[in-house]
Amino acid sequence: MPKPTTIPQSRVHRDLTDAEFAELDDLLTKTPEPLEPVDVVMLDGFLCGVLVQPVLLETATWLPHVFDFDGTPLPEDVDAAWLERTTALILRRHAALTRAIAEDGWFDPLVLEADDDQSPPHVADGESDPLAGLHPVSQSLMPWVAGFQHATQCFPDLSELSDDAVLSALARLYRHLPAESDEEREVVATLDREQPLTTLDDAIEDLVIAVADLSDLTRKARFKVETVKRDAPKAGRNDPCPCGSGKKFKACHGKT
Repeated sequence: MPKPTTIPQSRVHRDLTDAEFAELDDLLTKTPEPLEPVDVVMLDGFLCGVLVQPVLLETATWLPHVFDFDGTPLPEDVDAAWLERTTALILRRHAALTRAIAEDGWFDPLVLEADDDQSPPHVADGESDPLAGLHPVSQSLMPWVAGFQHATQCFPDLSELSDDAVLSALARLYRHLPAESDEEREVVATLDREQPLTTLDDAIEDLVIAVADLSDLTRKARFKVETVKRDAPKAGRNDPCPCGSGKKFKACHGKT
C-alpha cells in the first residue's frame, strides 16, 4: 500500500466539518474496485472500535481495513492525490475522537437519523431485511455499530477479554445489530427490559457512554509498559564490565 503523506499536527487535531464528512464519504466510494470500503458512518464506528482496543494499533495496521473489509492493500498505482486527501480526513477524525474520548469522556458519533419519508433499502428476493425486528432507534445506529463490530472482528483482542464489564459494554452496543442466535435475542430482550431506550437521543447517549466505559476499562492494558528483564544482575559502577573488557563498568559500558 502506498505510504500516505504525513499531516501536520495542527491540522490533524481539527475535527471534520459536515462538508468534509460528506467529502470523505464520497472519496471512500472512489476506492478502486474490487476493494470494498466502509462508508463514512461505519468508519466512525470502526475508528472507535480501534481506539478502545486493549492494544495500541498503528495506523498502518488498521487503515487497510477502511479501504477494504478484508484488509486487502490498495494497488501500487492508486491515485496519490486521492489517497493523500482521503487519509488526511480519516486521520483527522481519528485524532479528534482520540482527544474527545480521552479528555472529555464524550464524543459526537456520526449518526444519520432515518427519514420517515425515505423508502426502505431494496432487498432482493429471497434475502431477509437486515433491519427487520430492530427497534427504530437501533435502525439508525446499526451502521455505526456495524463499523465498531468490524474493528472488533479485525482485531479480536477486545472481544477476547473475560472482563464482565467489557462484555456488558459490548452487549449495550451490539443490541443495535440484528440478533443471530437465541442467546443474542435473550440478551437484547434483557437490555430492552432493564435498560429501555425510548428515543434516539437516549440511545446515542448510551452508545457514547459504552464506548467511553470500554476506553476506561482497557486504558491500563493499552498503555502498559513492559518491564525489561535482565539476563544477569545489574553491574555496580566499580564492578568489572559484563562485556568482558576487563575494565570497570563505569569506565566501559556504564559511561552513559
